[in-house]
Amino acid sequence: MSHSVADNTTIVGDMSYQRDVREGSSKDSGSGPRRTGDGYGKAGKQKIGNDFVATVDYTLEDRPFFVSIGKDGVIGALEKLDQQLLQSGRNKILSSKVPTDWTGKEIVPGRLGLINHGGSPKILTKPGRYPGFPLRNWWARSWRGTKGLSDTVIEFQGLTVVQVSQNQAAVVSDPQNHIFVIKNSGFVAFAIEGTYDVLSIVDQTHLPGVVKDRLTGVTLGWTHEVKMKSKVSSTEEKDYVVALFLNIPASNCAVLQRGDDLELLGAGQSVITNPSVTLRGLYTLGENQLEMPTKDIFTRDQVPVSLTIYLKWQLTEPLKLTTHGYNTPYDALRDKTQSILTQIVAHLDYSAMVKQRSLGPDNMEDGADPSSAFLDALRTRAMDEMHEAALEYGIVLKDLAVIDRQFKGEIASTMDKLTTRALQAQVEAANVDRENSNKVKQEEGALAVARIKAQAMNTQADSQAYSVVAAAKAQAQRTKIEAEAQAEATRLSAEAEAEAIRIKAKADEQVVDQFAREMELRRNEVARIKAYGSKTIFVPSDGPGAQMGGAMAMGLAAGMGSDARHAARTQ
Repeated sequence: MSHSVADNTTIVGDMSYQRDVREGSSKDSGSGPRRTGDGYGKAGKQKIGNDFVATVDYTLEDRPFFVSIGKDGVIGALEKLDQQLLQSGRNKILSSKVPTDWTGKEIVPGRLGLINHGGSPKILTKPGRYPGFPLRNWWARSWRGTKGLSDTVIEFQGLTVVQVSQNQAAVVSDPQNHIFVIKNSGFVAFAIEGTYDVLSIVDQTHLPGVVKDRLTGVTLGWTHEVKMKSKVSSTEEKDYVVALFLNIPASNCAVLQRGDDLELLGAGQSVITNPSVTLRGLYTLGENQLEMPTKDIFTRDQVPVSLTIYLKWQLTEPLKLTTHGYNTPYDALRDKTQSILTQIVAHLDYSAMVKQRSLGPDNMEDGADPSSAFLDALRTRAMDEMHEAALEYGIVLKDLAVIDRQFKGEIASTMDKLTTRALQAQVEAANVDRENSNKVKQEEGALAVARIKAQAMNTQADSQAYSVVAAAKAQAQRTKIEAEAQAEATRLSAEAEAEAIRIKAKADEQVVDQFAREMELRRNEVARIKAYGSKTIFVPSDGPGAQMGGAMAMGLAAGMGSDARHAARTQ
């Protein structure tokens, strides 16, 4: 839950730590929106968060004519302040005038009327109209307009009213130039000597100053400095920083310093007003990665080489880093990395460096090269040493690799030419192998295409043969069916004709009249002549003539048979 805070503490946050200081408690203040850590001083002892950040809360003191705005609002606080002034024998600030509804200066609901009464403030709180007579009521007074009850700041003739919303913070200087901050509340005060000056109203979630890591570009947080003008001589004024607001995003933190003591401040919105506490730095607790060039390193055969390394790390204990005097994790890792890589390269020849293109944890040899075990041992040792060194600074090293190297000097130039030629020969050999491989693949592809075509042709031939067989079977079946149908039709036709002949013969048999039979014979004769023509000669098939013709035919046939047998014997 948010509370109103107006104090001279380093951190404006949960009020619980202020109650602890007020009650003399020494319990840890790690809970609440302020996530503080362990402080490290000269003796290396841990510091309690309350002892580090908590000082005097000026709103908790018995301040004269200073009333906090509570549930009664601004008018209720003004009435309490008016009672304090009356009890101290001073003039009250609430006017006793009674409003009317017909003429005079108008005050609408939600507004306060301001009257200058001989240099002292008079406040009209009741809505209505206030006439300008009788004259004795106004000869020493002047109307100064109205102000809204919900205005953030009202300053009038020594009277100061401040009330801020949940997202705002008011930086105020009291008559003794003590700085305090108001959050999510407000106060009403009347300064008898000096003034309450509102230096700034700050939007805590939208601070203008962006703090980024200069190397990785990660946003570490946002800051805003509130300054106060101070007159240091009769002719000179200077601006002094009296409050520093911080907005630290999640997974980030800040380190505060007071003398030789350090304190960790977690994510959230905070403000520093204690001049003895300074901001040491902002840090991210997430993973970071960076490519870093190194200085020139000499190989075992004295060839200078410049490396580009890849670092990946995560800061886990910022207090250890700042205790060792480093401002960024990169500064802590840079020198140690340079030293370890110098040791590695000093044990390698130029030829090994050319062959070993990178020294990363993922680049492992197969063991065929006699120097591969040595290179792997160096790589493992480098990672182990870097990991142990990083832990001393509160850093976890996730990855280290050499991603590029540039050789320098005449020897390197000559060796580069030789190496370039060897590489060109390797490239040409690789190109020949690639061409041969491509040709083999082309032949294999052509063979596969031919095999597929043959399979397609076999399939097509099988399909055509099946079609021919099926067509032949269909034609034979059709012929068989047609023959059976024709035979059945012939049989039925013959049966029908025979039946017709029988019926007709039976009918003719039943004709007993001679004349009728003679007439039927004549009709048949007429039909026969009509069918064959009137010039046709009909020979009777029975009788003497017919028998003579048959005997002649048989004799002719017998003679022809005897001649044939005789001819066969003579041969």
